[in-house]
Amino acid sequence: MYRTHYCNDIRVEHIGQEISLAGWVDTIRDHGGVIFLDIRDFTGITQTVIHDENMLKGVNKEAVISVKGVVTKRDEETINEKLDTGLVELKVSELEILGTCRNQLPFDITDSKATREDVRLKYRFLDLRNPSIHSNIVLRSKVISHLRRCMEDKGFLDIQTPILTASSPEGARDFLVPSRKHPGKFYALPQAPQQFKQLLMVSGFDKYYQIAPCFRDEDARQDRSPGEFYQLDFEMAFASQEEVLEVCEDVISDTFRKFSDKKVSDTPFERITYADAMLKYGSDKPDLRNPLVICDLTEFFSKVEFPLFKGRPVRGIVADCAGQPRSFFERSLKFAMGIGMKGLGYLTLSDGVFKGPIEKFLSDEQKKEIIEITGMKEGETLFFICDSIHIVNRFAGQIRTWLGESLGIVDTNSFKFCFVVDFPMYEIDESTGDTIFTHNPFSMPQGGMQALTEKEPTEVYAYQYDLVCNGIELASGAVRNHSPEIMKKAFSIAGYSEEELEKRFSALYNAFHYGAPPHAGMAPGIDRMIMLLADEDTIRDVIAFPLNGNAQDLLLGAPGEVTEQQLLEANISIRE
Repeated sequence: MYRTHYCNDIRVEHIGQEISLAGWVDTIRDHGGVIFLDIRDFTGITQTVIHDENMLKGVNKEAVISVKGVVTKRDEETINEKLDTGLVELKVSELEILGTCRNQLPFDITDSKATREDVRLKYRFLDLRNPSIHSNIVLRSKVISHLRRCMEDKGFLDIQTPILTASSPEGARDFLVPSRKHPGKFYALPQAPQQFKQLLMVSGFDKYYQIAPCFRDEDARQDRSPGEFYQLDFEMAFASQEEVLEVCEDVISDTFRKFSDKKVSDTPFERITYADAMLKYGSDKPDLRNPLVICDLTEFFSKVEFPLFKGRPVRGIVADCAGQPRSFFERSLKFAMGIGMKGLGYLTLSDGVFKGPIEKFLSDEQKKEIIEITGMKEGETLFFICDSIHIVNRFAGQIRTWLGESLGIVDTNSFKFCFVVDFPMYEIDESTGDTIFTHNPFSMPQGGMQALTEKEPTEVYAYQYDLVCNGIELASGAVRNHSPEIMKKAFSIAGYSEEELEKRFSALYNAFHYGAPPHAGMAPGIDRMIMLLADEDTIRDVIAFPLNGNAQDLLLGAPGEVTEQQLLEANISIRE
């Protein structure tokens, strides 16, 4: 036996027992005749004591060893209260090297997160030994197990869907796989199991879920891994939007409460319409930890003789800036200019008097009115954002975020959840003027066929919804359009003929002609969930073997070249 116990299992009740441990050499400390060697496995660390330095021949940091000895109590001066095993140590009588390690490590294991990412990912097997990264992967495993139990307790069936499928337009580039048996034709890796899970509902399954791999050829971000990601994908037959949201908030709130000590939003999570999210928070992914709220001052300034704001949308943000030096306002202006704004006006209410560059344009009555509209209090500052209708909300959202962070008023010890609902079904493409879908094209329009025939396209809302946590989109979903007639009409508004609809989405379109139940679902992202729970800044620190920001696997060397024989078998030639 390599070991009789795990490293972190050893306690005072084991004193006097002969045991064996196996693991990696964490540290070696030579105290002149007495050598302290810490051995580490996946559970933790135990200190061992070696009196014969000949035992350590060929032993260095990160070598794999097995040791046998008697557990003893540590001397008072060597007790380490930071370790679970800090009251005991192992006096080694036998040591065996199981795996040698090169003397020169590419980085110190405990400091791997401070190392350049390309080096970390090339030696990911070492990076994963860092207790911080290691614990993230353990957390990921536990969270996924918990999610499975939650879904199965709610009656959902775990059903796998294909990885090799057909290419379909779903918002990102497909990863294509050439077919050896069908020259010139390709499979695609699924961007999501969207069509399959809807087909399962048509097939008579009532509740489906899986921890689904999704593949999209898109650029990396801090909260997005290029290439591959995982989501808790689920779908429900005969379900309304509210029933889906209830399942989601039950499972997600339970998971976040179990795996974090931070305060989690009470259920039901707040429902915020898309229009309100854009107006009040300047984003369809509002961070509710920031207490600042944007107000609409367009109508107010339509009555003010201030030419820069006249006839244009104006937003306002009230923030408590009392005690802030002049440099704070200079920095706020510098930030505004840096994101593309032409300026950042403000008014401060001090001793009952407004101060600021816009003050002279307001009458006494207008000053009273703006206090009533915004709820300003003594010592607070009202910032103004004015621009075109297409970008004013985005700018206001960025100023809101900057103010919240700069003033230190964002509650970093909480998870604030909300659902954003009532997304517009369509929008106008600014470059072409065409009507296009804003979200999932398979969503059911609110009001059904009547809404599509009687309203302007941009006035039609869809049963689409997002789960947002701390400013991060954690899930998207929709009530699906299961009616062929409504589907034909919805796609025709976006410029698709019935022939195109049938050709591009033939399986769904065909299946919906054979009795399709109403159905709905959504898909919380696993990677983002773990990133939030682990309190990491980048999603790559919660994925065992991630691609880098340039979509490369530096460990195995992907993407890489293949042989000419492989290209011939796949019927592929490389074009320069």
